[in-house]
Amino acid sequence: MRLVEAGDVRLFPVGLGTWQFGSGEWGYGTTYAAEVAPRIVERSLDLGVDVIDTAEIYGFGRSERIVGGALARRRTEAFLATKLFPVLPVGPVVGWRARGSLRRLATDHVDLYQVHWPNPVVPQRPVADALGKLLDAGLARHVGVSNYPLQRWQELERELGRPVLSNQVRYSLVDRTPERELLGWAQANGRVIIAYSPLAQGLLSGRYGPDRRPTGLRARSSVFRPDSLAAAAPLLDVLREVAEAHRSTPAQVALAWLVRRPNVVVIPGASSVEQAEHNAASADIELSAAEDDALTAASDAYRDRPAPPGFVPARAEVVRRRLRRVLDGLRA
Repeated sequence: MRLVEAGDVRLFPVGLGTWQFGSGEWGYGTTYAAEVAPRIVERSLDLGVDVIDTAEIYGFGRSERIVGGALARRRTEAFLATKLFPVLPVGPVVGWRARGSLRRLATDHVDLYQVHWPNPVVPQRPVADALGKLLDAGLARHVGVSNYPLQRWQELERELGRPVLSNQVRYSLVDRTPERELLGWAQANGRVIIAYSPLAQGLLSGRYGPDRRPTGLRARSSVFRPDSLAAAAPLLDVLREVAEAHRSTPAQVALAWLVRRPNVVVIPGASSVEQAEHNAASADIELSAAEDDALTAASDAYRDRPAPPGFVPARAEVVRRRLRRVLDGLRA
C-alpha cells in the first residue's frame, strides 16, 4: 500500500467523503446520521484512513457537526478537510465562514480548507488574500480548491504565493476528465488530486443495471439513464473479473485502479461501517499492469460511446440549482 506524499503531508490513499452525513438528499435518515455516521468515522480512523472530507453546504452544516462530534477524542488522527461554498469568497466573509465551520467541527483548525467551486465573477486575488489570512492565523494548515480547471488553480496559487495543495474533482473509471490536464500537473508539482464520486455514485459497485435502477438522488444522474447502464455492462464485466481474481468486489477494484495513479486520494462515501471497511481495504489491492490496462480499455470504450440524440450535459443547471439551495439555506 502506497501513501500519497505531497509537500509536508503523507496521506492514506483512501479517505472518507461525508456528503451523506446529515443530508436529506441521500435518504439515509436520522438513525444513520446520529448513530451510523459517527461509527463510520471511528472505524475509518481505526483502519488508517486519515482524510475526512466535509463541507459547510453538506446538510447546511449538519455534516460538519457530525464529523466534529465523531472526532472529538481523535482529532489528531485525522487530516480534516472542509469546503467553503463561494457565494462571496472574499475578505472577512471567508474568515467568518471558516470560523463557522471550525465551531461546527469543534476544532481550532482544519488541515485543508477548500474553495468548493470557482466563482466566475470574483477575481482570484481577493480569494487568495482571504485564504492567506486563514493560513497566517493558523485556522487552516493547507488550502485547496474543488472543481477548478487547471488555469484557475494555477492562477490562484500564483496570487496566493504559496501552494494550493489539492484540487477535489470528479474522477472515476466513468469520468476521467482530470487526466487531460490536472493529474499530470499535480504529479509534476507535488500537488494532490482528491477524487470525489470515485464509484460514479455506485454505478461501479455493479449493483445496478438496465433492469435495476437506483432511486432518490442517484436516479437523476446521467450515468443511470437506461442507455448508460446498458453501455456500462462491458466495463462492469471487467471489474467483476478482476475482482474475482483478487477475492474482492467491483467497487474495491474501481478504487484500487484510481489509487494506483500517483498523487490521487479517493474519498468514497459509506452507507455502513462494513462499506467503510471495504473501501479502506481497497488500498491493499495490487493490480497488475495487465489488469490496469484491461480496466482502462474498458473505461475508454464506455467513455467514447456516442451521446444519445438530443442529450445536453446538465452540469450548468446542476450548479445553478445548488447555488439556489445554498442561498435559500443561508436565508433560512
